[in-house]
Amino acid sequence: MDAKNKKRVIDDLEKDVDKLREHAGRGDVSPGEIERLRGDVDALRREFLDHIQPWQRTQLARHPNRPYTLDYIRLMFEDFIEICGDRAFGDDPALIAGMARFHGRPCVVIGHQKGRDTKQRLARNFGQAKPEGYHKALRVMQLAAKFKRPIFTLVDTPGAYPGIDAEERGQAEAIARNLREMMRLPVPIIVSITGEGGSGGALAIAVGDRIQILENAIYSVISPEGCASIMWRDSSKAETAAAALRITSTDLLSMGLVDAIVPEPQGGAHLDHQGAAALLDAALIKNLQELDLLDVGQLLERRYQKFRRVGQFYEDLPT
Repeated sequence: MDAKNKKRVIDDLEKDVDKLREHAGRGDVSPGEIERLRGDVDALRREFLDHIQPWQRTQLARHPNRPYTLDYIRLMFEDFIEICGDRAFGDDPALIAGMARFHGRPCVVIGHQKGRDTKQRLARNFGQAKPEGYHKALRVMQLAAKFKRPIFTLVDTPGAYPGIDAEERGQAEAIARNLREMMRLPVPIIVSITGEGGSGGALAIAVGDRIQILENAIYSVISPEGCASIMWRDSSKAETAAAALRITSTDLLSMGLVDAIVPEPQGGAHLDHQGAAALLDAALIKNLQELDLLDVGQLLERRYQKFRRVGQFYEDLPT
């Protein structure tokens, strides 16, 4: 049985158990029997998620019901005040940025927002930021540095917007500037990849002291479809490309490209927003407490060394 059919079977079993629970009051089925069946279905789902292939993991990362930045802000932060505009061209709804409090501590939150329905997705440009979005993010991060506030970024984008208008306004330069300036910010930066971490569009807000990824999220230099189109001139080979790119959380951790994997609730973050936020919240608290022990010099030196090692897999490489 392939992964798609197995998932359909598990979903059907879950629906059957839910129906049995609804009718349990009539005495046809004992509560103990229902809970046993519920446990069996949960075990099947855990086994399925533990062994799915990178392409299926990619589909989970893109699930339209996964929590987005505004969901995490609502569930994890207080007193959020959004900051709009880049003071040069305009605002970019694909990137959310603003001031907030994290467990009472003033901070800055920045993240991609895809939108739930067609109207929202069009308004948010499917979470694909343009230069003004990266300018806005940098402006808010510089405010955080000025007022000594930690920065939390939430990454979930298929990539930077590839349209001609974005290129005309300096897309590549905007991303490159963010990379340079984030290396210099004298405050803790904690990056969380919550869904898709696509190419430079993700990296533009993903330079940080701690980089963590949700269990079913992905992080890649190019989408599997884009890679397949380049390598084989056939986007239908995306499944093969996903495996070759090594984009899953476990692959990324083994290569040292992320620092930690944040577990998701049973079945995935798309099934339990509150549970996903609670798990991410605990990881953010832990990372922030560790980074608070470092002075500015140590923070910047460790950040520099961290990214200097990216891609350096052999000890004898020239310095």
